Amino acid sequence: MTSRPALTTLAAGLPATVPFVGPEAQERARGRAFRARIGANESGFGPSPKAIAAMREAAGDVWKYGDPENHDLKQALAADLGVAAGNVAVGGGIDGLLGLIVRLFVEPGQPVVTSLGGYPTFNYHVAGFGGRLVTVPYRDDREDLEGLLAAVRRENAPLLYLANPDNPMGTWWEAHEVSRLIEALPETTMLVLDEAYGETAPASAIPALDVARPNVLRMRTFSKAYGLAGMRCGYAVGEAEAIRAFDKVRDHFGMSRMTQAAALAALADKDHLANVLGRVAAGRARIAAIASGCGLSALPSATNFVAIDCGGDGAFALAVLQGLIERDVFVRKPAAPVLDRCIRVSVGPDAEMELFAQTLPAALAAARIAA
Repeated sequence: MTSRPALTTLAAGLPATVPFVGPEAQERARGRAFRARIGANESGFGPSPKAIAAMREAAGDVWKYGDPENHDLKQALAADLGVAAGNVAVGGGIDGLLGLIVRLFVEPGQPVVTSLGGYPTFNYHVAGFGGRLVTVPYRDDREDLEGLLAAVRRENAPLLYLANPDNPMGTWWEAHEVSRLIEALPETTMLVLDEAYGETAPASAIPALDVARPNVLRMRTFSKAYGLAGMRCGYAVGEAEAIRAFDKVRDHFGMSRMTQAAALAALADKDHLANVLGRVAAGRARIAAIASGCGLSALPSATNFVAIDCGGDGAFALAVLQGLIERDVFVRKPAAPVLDRCIRVSVGPDAEMELFAQTLPAALAAARIAA
């Protein structure tokens, strides 16, 4: 047998997997494109026209590296948030920043607390850096704040992950409940508070920023409401020393000039953001009405997607999902027990919502026949 360089023990023990199978991979396997792409929680409404114009203008300069300090974008974000630029770290989407956080705060073998069925990319990073995942089941389709806190204390965990609003269920906690969790956390536990869907949530769900607290990192993104998922730009907001730690491990040239220009222009276009948020709210109501018309119930959502209870178990919901995919409608579903009774449908343009309305009854009927 030919010899080859050996993987590390950690890498060799990891599964050869990815957190998500993308719609592109599914399209290649199917041999045809989806007609409705409403499964990845992207914004089908697209980015601000001003962001598109900024990208066109920046295109001629992409022979240059992006500013490694992300200076202009950090200044603009700081002004928008009412904090100092030193309280903001920019990175390759929240996904990329989550990997840096695990690398910074988790030693191999240490426990990391999250919810069973929560965002799988975070779990992927915990495994990739050798952390030990400790999961807490959802309670009434929401992340269990009391259960998470109890697990942190029991395990003496250095890191806790909470998404508010939540993915994959779209549910949320009010700000005072999240603040109560923060106050009760051990000072040695870093809370990663993922607010990827903060723009689409009610204001009452988002605690006021407190950049004096060293054990909370708030995560935001341009991938959802701003319609820039393909540009990969997210940011963390926190206490200055915690934010400076990112400079120890981040890719300093990871942000392209085009991404920086697009994010700056998108942040400044408040009218486009308001328009998108209005369309998201209308889209959530439309998805709920479609579900109701089929005898199903939709969970209340503070995100740009809606979880629909298919009225059966996980196998039945999977059959519904597969029926939609066979009809060229891309959606996803939770994987954890109890949560997996649902499918998850992203808000999209009117034509894609109409296609979903047309195909859901047939997908349901096929699933019921097969059950």
